[in-house]
Amino acid sequence: MRSLPTLRQLRFLVAVVDRCHFGRAAEFCLVSQSTLSAAIQELEDVLGVPLIERTRRSVVPTLVGLEVAERARAVLRDAEDLVDVAMAVHDPMSGPLHLGVIPTVGPFVLPRLLPSLWQAFPDLKIYLREEQSAPLLARLGNGQLDAVLIALPFQTDDLDLSVVASDRFSLVVPKGHRLGRQTAVAGKDLAHEDVLFLEDGHCMREHALAACSFDGGRRDSAFAGTSLLTLVQMVASGLGITLVPQTAIESGLLQALDVTIVPFVEEAPARKIALGWRKASSRKETFRLLAAKLEECLAR
Repeated sequence: MRSLPTLRQLRFLVAVVDRCHFGRAAEFCLVSQSTLSAAIQELEDVLGVPLIERTRRSVVPTLVGLEVAERARAVLRDAEDLVDVAMAVHDPMSGPLHLGVIPTVGPFVLPRLLPSLWQAFPDLKIYLREEQSAPLLARLGNGQLDAVLIALPFQTDDLDLSVVASDRFSLVVPKGHRLGRQTAVAGKDLAHEDVLFLEDGHCMREHALAACSFDGGRRDSAFAGTSLLTLVQMVASGLGITLVPQTAIESGLLQALDVTIVPFVEEAPARKIALGWRKASSRKETFRLLAAKLEECLAR
């Protein structure tokens, strides 16, 4: 009977391939570098092929090493799902849950969500990862995350989604701006204004661009904020105007800033906040219950 790789060996290989560095991979896996290196050598002996090219200056996966690492991710993900299935039999709202959150949602909703979640599900241990949408979805796909809290619209392939809130936009202008004297604004009012957006990579940039596009608001490409806080501070400095979601406004983001909030007339442009998870995940009941609780909390 031939030998088979162990989950431990596969986990170490993935860590090395991801970091191209034995020391950092060992630190991530909480083992010594010699232990990790020996496990990789054992895996190469089991498979009969070199997986890592080692030099004094670099660690580079071979082509077959990359292929094995990719398959190892799926094996590790399936192994974790096996454990999740067993745990869910006893209580779907228990055990660790790795949740990714985008930076234009997390800081504004988590402070009021987490206390309610801890109270409702005391045995659920939530570990948070804040990152932009694309890398979060990549981590979800390779099993590093269990679920993500993102904003729609955004391209989400092979995900189950549950919308937990609609987050409308308001216009934010400097104190004394002509639009600040209006009780409400329409898209046409943004024409010929310098509209500030987040930098590329933030999905809220696309949401705000879509909200302005129907009447041709002029985007100012010379200035782009790295965060919503930076963006509204730029507005307070008189550099332009911007769109801010209601969750950020309610969090107190604009407090002490010389800006004016102006609602949109009738149906305001909005984004949707959604919880997403892999279609093949065995923890569907966990995510459905979590989504229902998120929707309840955000509706308050």
